[in-house]
Formats: sequence, C-alpha cells, structure tokens
Amino acid sequence: MRLGVNLGYWGAGNDAENLQLAKEADRLGYAVVWAAEAYGSDAATVLTWIAAQTTSIDVGAAVFQIPGRTPANTAMTSATLDSLSGGRFRLGLGVSGPQVSEGWHGVRFTKPLQRTREYVAIVRMALARQRVSFDGEFFTLPLPDGPGKALTLTVHPVREHIPIYLAAIGPKNLELAGEIADGWLAIFYSPEHAADSMAHIRAGRERAGLTLEGFDVVPAVPVAFGDDIAACANMIRPYAALYIGGMGSKETNFYNQLASRMGFEAEA
Repeated sequence: MRLGVNLGYWGAGNDAENLQLAKEADRLGYAVVWAAEAYGSDAATVLTWIAAQTTSIDVGAAVFQIPGRTPANTAMTSATLDSLSGGRFRLGLGVSGPQVSEGWHGVRFTKPLQRTREYVAIVRMALARQRVSFDGEFFTLPLPDGPGKALTLTVHPVREHIPIYLAAIGPKNLELAGEIADGWLAIFYSPEHAADSMAHIRAGRERAGLTLEGFDVVPAVPVAFGDDIAACANMIRPYAALYIGGMGSKETNFYNQLASRMGFEAEA
C-alpha cells in the first residue's frame, strides 16, 4: 500500500498549511499529492506550484473537469505538467455534475459516459504524439467544414505513458474506468462496500481483455485525529455535506446516490 494526501480545494484559507503538508509528505516518501477543482481554484496551477517546491512526490489532478477543458487542452496541460515536474504527473478526470457542468462551464450534461470515452481517447492520442483526428458524437477533430487540420502535440512528455484515472461512482462509470483508465479515484471508500465497486471495475477490465494487475485503486478517506470521537466526526461532516448535499441537482447527485446505496439513504 502506498500513501498519498489530497489537499482538496485551494483558496479555502489554509493554502500555506497545505503547501507545508505537501512538502512534508514529499520528505516522508509519500507517493502522491492530489489537488481538486470545482468552480474555484483550478487544479493545474496548484499542482504546478507544488511540483516546483517538491522533489519526488507525484502530483495528481483529482480531478480535471471534463466539461471545463477540451481534450486537446487537457493533453497540453498534462504534457506540460509532466515535463515541469520531471515525470511526476498523474491525470485524474471526472465529468463533474449537471449543476457545475451546465451552470459554470455551459456544457450540457448529456451522455457523460460517452463523452468521457471520447475524451480519454483523444487525450491518449494526443499524449502519444499521434496526429489527432477523431470523429465522435461529442468531439470532432479537425472540424470538417473549415480550414483546420489534424495536428500533433509539439511538447514531448517526459514519459511515454501518463497514467489516467477516472473519478467514478455509478456502476456503469466504474465499468468504464476499468475498461479505459489506468486507475480509479474512489470517494466514500469503505471495506464493507469495496467488493461491489471492484466487481464493476473488474467487469470493465474483462471487457477490454485486461486483468486487475497494474490497475491503481486510489481511495479517498477523510481522516481526523483526536480523543473525542464526536468532535472528530464533526470535523468530517462539512466534507460529507458538501458532496452529498451540494454536488449535484435535486434530480442528479451521484454522491447522494452512492451514500444511499451504502445504506445511508435517510441520512443523505
């Protein structure tokens, strides 16, 4: 087992402490430090800042929002981050939710699985420095009715393969992660429910003719230290409330649905 830390969202008033945490994790030999984004700070800038002040710890996006960047832009950012960090970047992707996708980025939240599949395919194509030509339901490169032409990423990534993770919650998205990604960014992970999620991951791997060998599972587990269990639980409540109550619409909240599937429907 390898350990990592997730700094969450930057700009919440504890940036200096988070930077020191990243530096200490680097000193202690932690594997990776992750940064998130929603509709505040962007993860790419934060990770660049951290990479410049650490030496060996990986820097990971958890996640870059698929509606917030074109796949070509994500490939450019990933290649640049990997180069600046000396080959330490991990790319995590997520579809976000309908409120952020449509309300902040102006992107319709339709067929998120198909959009993700096409997005990852284009990112991989670009990072492999292939000439990017793609004809999909959501993405067409180059556009067929203009002067654009198929282009190749001019930056040479440090590594031949930058690992791609999907932040997946629902069964179909878990299968997709197993099929097309190198790893899974898991939220609300618990040993009691891990087998159900991993069954969907395994189904996706089998569909792609792959096993679980080499597939990276990254559980995000909030931790609070103290002698008073109730006080520690209160420290975690805002984290759970943000996702279960605030990350989605009344009709579509994947985190709320996950909590309900785990047996906490009344609490959610």
